[in-house]
Amino acid sequence: VNESTCPHGSADHVLDRWLVSARNELVRDVTAALEDFDTQRAGALLTDFVDDLSNWYARRSRRRFWEGQDGALQTLHDTLNVVTRLMAPLAPFLTERVWQDLFVTTDPDAPASVHLTSWPIADEDVIDAHLDASMKLARRLVELGRSARAEAKVKTRQPLKRALVPSVAFAELDAELRAEIAAELNVTAVESFASAGDLVDYSAKGNFRALGKRFAQQTPVVASAIAAADAAWLATTLAADGRATISVPELGEVEVSAEEVLVSERPREGWSVVNEQGETVALDLELTPELVRAGVAREFIRAVQEARKASGFEVSDRIRLTWAASRPDVAEALRSNAGLIADEVLAVELSEAEAATDWFVDDEAGFGFAVERL
Repeated sequence: VNESTCPHGSADHVLDRWLVSARNELVRDVTAALEDFDTQRAGALLTDFVDDLSNWYARRSRRRFWEGQDGALQTLHDTLNVVTRLMAPLAPFLTERVWQDLFVTTDPDAPASVHLTSWPIADEDVIDAHLDASMKLARRLVELGRSARAEAKVKTRQPLKRALVPSVAFAELDAELRAEIAAELNVTAVESFASAGDLVDYSAKGNFRALGKRFAQQTPVVASAIAAADAAWLATTLAADGRATISVPELGEVEVSAEEVLVSERPREGWSVVNEQGETVALDLELTPELVRAGVAREFIRAVQEARKASGFEVSDRIRLTWAASRPDVAEALRSNAGLIADEVLAVELSEAEAATDWFVDDEAGFGFAVERL
């Protein structure tokens, strides 16, 4: 089976389209590396791809797998088929075991061994460089958003109102990718900074050590001019160009570099802002009563999922879930988010009752529950 004849699934979802593109790019690049006898590069390409497959595609597609969506399942199956064949020359025994367990047992027409299969052929027509760049941007913004949560000490399970991203980045992301970012960061919406005004107060001062190399005795004068300049403008210009021109008494117009200026930023109250390498993400930390209730529901979902795992349930098992709350606010949170809870934990039946002694109980969180496999 060549890659060109391997079905691509429905490929309607942005994650499926991205993975189909990425795996064909992988086929092209690994083939070129092995033809040059560069096994180190081939191994690095495969390692990076498997990391993307497991830590981004599979994790972001988990719900679609649970729901049995054909596009997600077919795309993953096709990708594992291709990756197994690409890895065969480098890991012959491991890939043979995967081939026997995953493909020979499910496809009567599959070759008896991975080493009897044909080499995958890349389909250049489905490689989408723009989608790949957009997905990398989305993942980068997710990383910054996680950092913003960590700095604010806000739990990942607590939903937030919105995340703001740079206007340029926002324009590069379509609605599907913005939805993926929102889901990954657990925010209601992803918006551009242009929609919210200034969120950060900037200050700037001269880096005396770096300035001294150029200006010697004039360093204090240049440092004073830096401190007097518009700090927000300096921050934006230095981030974009690496250099900015300021007016210095006695010296006139002087160009300073990012190394020579120390810019600090302080997020305004109610926001957590992270800026790295010119990219910024801000999280709105205001918690409405609705968001607080959603956060309680997420903590409840986490506890139920852990109970499912401890009870030896399969990830696809449907359950009957019975719960009780010791505080009115917790009870209201669970009632108002009953649909979300049922969907997340695969509860076919969800009901409220008096707590029993054999239940899973979290006294600090204020709830208890029982799960029964159907």
